Amino acid sequence: MRICFFYFLITCFISCHNKNDLDHLAIFKYNESSGINSLDPAFAKDLASVWATSQIFNGLVQLDTNLNVTPSIAKSWSISPNSLEYTFSLRNDVYFHDHFLFKDLHNRRVTAFDFEYSFSRLLDDDIISPGRWVMTNVSEFYAVNDSIFVIKLLNSFPAFLGVLSMQYCSVVPKIIVEEIDFHSNPIGTGPFKFQKWKKNEKLVLRKFENYFEKLDGKRLPFLDGVAITFLRDKQAGFLQFIMGKADFLSGIDASYKDELLTKDGYLNSKYKNLIDLQMKEYLNTAYLGFLMEDTLSPTKFLKIRQAINYGFDRRKMLKFLRNNIGTPAENGFIPKGLPSFNDSVFGYNYNPDLARELINDVKINVGSELGVIRLSTTSSYLDICEYIQNELLGLGLNVVIDVNPPSINRQMMATSKLSFFRAGWIADYPDAENYLSLFYGKNFSPSGPNYTHFKNDEFDKLYQLALSENNDYLRYNYYNKMDKIIIDNAVIVPLYYDKVLRFSHKNIFGLTNNPINMLNLKTVNKVLVNP
Repeated sequence: MRICFFYFLITCFISCHNKNDLDHLAIFKYNESSGINSLDPAFAKDLASVWATSQIFNGLVQLDTNLNVTPSIAKSWSISPNSLEYTFSLRNDVYFHDHFLFKDLHNRRVTAFDFEYSFSRLLDDDIISPGRWVMTNVSEFYAVNDSIFVIKLLNSFPAFLGVLSMQYCSVVPKIIVEEIDFHSNPIGTGPFKFQKWKKNEKLVLRKFENYFEKLDGKRLPFLDGVAITFLRDKQAGFLQFIMGKADFLSGIDASYKDELLTKDGYLNSKYKNLIDLQMKEYLNTAYLGFLMEDTLSPTKFLKIRQAINYGFDRRKMLKFLRNNIGTPAENGFIPKGLPSFNDSVFGYNYNPDLARELINDVKINVGSELGVIRLSTTSSYLDICEYIQNELLGLGLNVVIDVNPPSINRQMMATSKLSFFRAGWIADYPDAENYLSLFYGKNFSPSGPNYTHFKNDEFDKLYQLALSENNDYLRYNYYNKMDKIIIDNAVIVPLYYDKVLRFSHKNIFGLTNNPINMLNLKTVNKVLVNP
């Protein structure tokens, strides 16, 4: 009944509005249910902001669909033998978007001094950019001349080029940033330029005719523009897509997953002639974490943590609760989709008999019944936690679930108030160091991302070795050894390695998918069905 009700509401809403006078243009439309707070790349900390700003801005480098670092505004670069100095050679045909208030910006070419200013913003105490952390390992940066930009590191960091691909590192024009509200009036170099933004309603970008990139000799982008709506209700956004008022739908929500997908994760047959589905490994590991310092919970025992890992069927969980969206996390913490993922790092599969044996061993040694295990989560993942709770109850473990608002849950994780919690880690950049840093001894929360407060000397030694190793084969070997230490100590309960789902209509071409879930619209084309 609910989906019919929303269909009625959306139909009424659309019928009350005049036909868009831009229907003759190739405008790519999608809904962003989470909203956008800023279009300044220095504040692009969530996926919604990253998607929008990536259409407007460019950095020195970018990632391709296979997560390889490729040139963007920097046409080439060199790295010193000690891996501490990066020298970038910039293109001479990259221009900022025009702005009617600033005539000096007309045909204004990007120089290395613009990057010097843009990087300085990230360190500005008055700005308080959430992207400041990307400069933590940078000792200095400077423009040699208009075309040469140098960055020096404090310590070798093989993943640094991947970090530079983040939107935080985009180039911005000083004259605009310091004169107007840049959050709401962005000027960049990207394939699309800002046109208008009615907050909480619609954001419109239009084609930048002087964009520098080409594909097969043709200047990008192919689209005339991008229009983003902000319907908060995900089911309403889904109906907007089904009715053809949006070209693209990302991810899947419980309210409509069974409408679009079969239990095995395939597109329902009634949509096969209308919609294309792209599915790819996503650099996102969903897991349950233990606070290793907790001496009161039964999870202080290694065997109990191992029993929880053995005690539920990940494959069954994925099939019935997520329509097989994802891969059972039966290996380590490093997700599928990263080149350093290694399926020879064996984790935990479903083994209830071994789980019972481990639990009984602890009960015998303790000499009494085990206490309550409290598992903290948010409402979005309650179904998964309840499934695990029921499975563990049959093994003799009493798990009580606490449901918290997302902001409260994150704060309690960061301040070590949760002994057992549901969490997930999405890669900021495509290197396993991004995941393994969660268990490094010097990264204890709240100042770092080590929410489990795991401390292991061998792990820390390997982590340091990996940071200074530029040979991928050797570095990946260190990563795999660290991953095995996490599994052997049962610091977490890996649940699944996620997947990126993208649905688009049949008249959309050139839409790519990638493991870091970036939205690249510059190569997309749209054939107008009813021009």
